[in-house]
Amino acid sequence: MAGIREWWRRGSALIWLSGSALALSILMITGLVGYIAAKGLGFFWPHELVQIQTPEGAVLGQITGREEAHGETPAKVQFRVGNRDLYGQDYRWVGAEAMATASRPNDAVLIERLEYGAFIGRIQSLQRQGTTQATGWAALDQARTLIHETELLRERIRTIETRDTAKLNRRVEELHKERRKAEAAGRSTEGMDAREAELNKAFEALQQRLETLRSEAQALTVTLASVDGQTKEVPLSEILRIVPSNAMGTVGKTGVYLARLWEFLVDDPRESNTEGGIFPAIFGTVMMVLIMSILVVPLGVLAALFLREYARQGVLVRLVRISVNNLAGVPSIVFGVFGLGFFVYTLGGSLDAIFFKDKLPTPTFGTGGILWASLTLALLTVPVVIVATEEALSSVPRSLREASLALGATKWQTMWKVVIPGAMPGILTGLVLAMARGAGEVAPLMLTGVVKLAPAMPLDTSFPFLHLDRKFMHLGFHIYDVGFQSPNSEAAKPMVFMTALLLLLVVLVLNLAALRLRQKLRARAGGSSF
Repeated sequence: MAGIREWWRRGSALIWLSGSALALSILMITGLVGYIAAKGLGFFWPHELVQIQTPEGAVLGQITGREEAHGETPAKVQFRVGNRDLYGQDYRWVGAEAMATASRPNDAVLIERLEYGAFIGRIQSLQRQGTTQATGWAALDQARTLIHETELLRERIRTIETRDTAKLNRRVEELHKERRKAEAAGRSTEGMDAREAELNKAFEALQQRLETLRSEAQALTVTLASVDGQTKEVPLSEILRIVPSNAMGTVGKTGVYLARLWEFLVDDPRESNTEGGIFPAIFGTVMMVLIMSILVVPLGVLAALFLREYARQGVLVRLVRISVNNLAGVPSIVFGVFGLGFFVYTLGGSLDAIFFKDKLPTPTFGTGGILWASLTLALLTVPVVIVATEEALSSVPRSLREASLALGATKWQTMWKVVIPGAMPGILTGLVLAMARGAGEVAPLMLTGVVKLAPAMPLDTSFPFLHLDRKFMHLGFHIYDVGFQSPNSEAAKPMVFMTALLLLLVVLVLNLAALRLRQKLRARAGGSSF
């Protein structure tokens, strides 16, 4: 007993309790991240295609889930059968007893398409302009070889539809704006008619080129057959990848896995965001966090500097500090409502009325955009920066201030040259916390600029390059949209896990960059703790 009392008296019990709590927290975080990673990353691996025989007919697909028997309810197996355009659904439950007839045919393929999701079945034949070129295994081999050719055609069509057509549309819009200004000023518009005719001619030539490329893309087709005998002819240009999982080795499957993972990171989403990539959401998240950081740091640092160094300490300053601390507990949706009312409708509407009269009633800044979303999140996270900055300023030794003032420096010079550099590691700590919170917020963004699918990103090669008025995609909102608003919930599950994992990685990378900068500043300050 004496040993236990001494153990408690020395505080060893609290040390062990703290260590156990830390170990449990690390274990829980590791387990959560590991579960998300396993559920997300495992989706890209090309799983075997299993064919079984049921009383309703043959079933071919990938096994995606199992349910054990419960009482009178028999055990069931979930298959991803694909072929949404034929069956109306991608997934199907069958009785587990049918697994006794399971086989893995080598000629079964999973075909990833631009529309209607995956097709699971067999390739019957390959046609070029209606003439059969190959059947069976030969058709499969030739189709996999020719996919690269159709992919190039698809990229050329996409370039014309997006980049070239967009350039012409901008020139037409600028010409119409110039015409309206000339008519309002009473000037002649004679030369503009010739320019407009030239633009129309260029547009027609572009459309003819598009029609030619589309005809070339439609020339190659494949006839697909489902396991129940239904057939469908699909242009090869609408097929992204043909995966004969059962006939592939480990090396081939690894190549498909890496190609799918790369596509997820760099491509645009499709099929109601349940397939394709999420690059616009990654880009929008990173850009919004960077803009928010640029806005929140000066605001928070200046406010903290005034409260700590210049304001006369009293009741008013204490009330301001209490208000700042209480702001950190305000629900984020309240900030979203404020951002919508003040930034979007009031400030944005005023900007439209002053600078963009010719575009009204179509709003430019009087609608949601990445600038208003970033400003809203800056207000949301500024209390964190203010509190962290005040703590960092108070940790700068008084002797350094007195030494600077004794050498003849003014108070502002002391603040700028001594106090703020010394407090910079603590300021960056506040920035890290603000970035971590801001990157994961969704509710304010739904009111101030985030969308399900953005047609154009806020940063591109078109003047003025940075378009702060544009709407954007966000990883957090993407998780909400795919997980809770998707019409195909089963197909959306892997996307939810992968997007959540990617959001964690984005936040981690941004925080590590800020921590690295803080470490360099701390080392420059001589390794001091302030």
